Amino acid sequence: MGIHDQQWPWFAILARTGREKSATLLLENNGYECYLPIIKITRQWSDRLKEIELPLFPGYLFCRMNPHDRLPVLTTPGVVQIVGVGKSPIPVEEQEIAAIQRVGKSGVSIMPWPYLQVGNVARIENGPLRGLSGIVIRIKSGLKLVLSVSLLQRSVAVEIDRSWICAVHPVRPIAGQAAGGPSTRLTLDPTKLGTVLDFASKRTNAN
Repeated sequence: MGIHDQQWPWFAILARTGREKSATLLLENNGYECYLPIIKITRQWSDRLKEIELPLFPGYLFCRMNPHDRLPVLTTPGVVQIVGVGKSPIPVEEQEIAAIQRVGKSGVSIMPWPYLQVGNVARIENGPLRGLSGIVIRIKSGLKLVLSVSLLQRSVAVEIDRSWICAVHPVRPIAGQAAGGPSTRLTLDPTKLGTVLDFASKRTNAN
């Protein structure tokens, strides 16, 4: 079955640092669907400011591929390996890639963020990110929605408006529950968001 005959899962590709873009282009030229999330930053040169594009996840790109036909990907210049366990590639969750693609097209500010697994989960019901869910945090500049790629243990944060949030669900492990197991959720009124985030912040700082 050819690479165009089926929509294969997304896989994370480890690329040589600085070769993410060229590896993506080579794979796309060979017929693969690829996705390289980027961020635009402004840097001061000696005589001017210049906007440059950098990978959102340095060293990684995403590619739809047949996991049983890996050689064409692995032999692509710039590619180091396919992320997985041992010699077995592990697909990236479809909704995780879709969420980051949605943010990239929305025009909202996005930045790398420390990886988060638990916190106050909110669903966005208004604005350009309507329909997305993620962990909400509050910092001095306002609210941010944190989205993660679990396989890479990498997160990104986007700026959101309080009015976009419909409900907040603090996620906390069940007492005695092993890490990674099911969790409980408690739905809160969005007007209590500030109180919830302040409490979570104090708990984190206390630890």
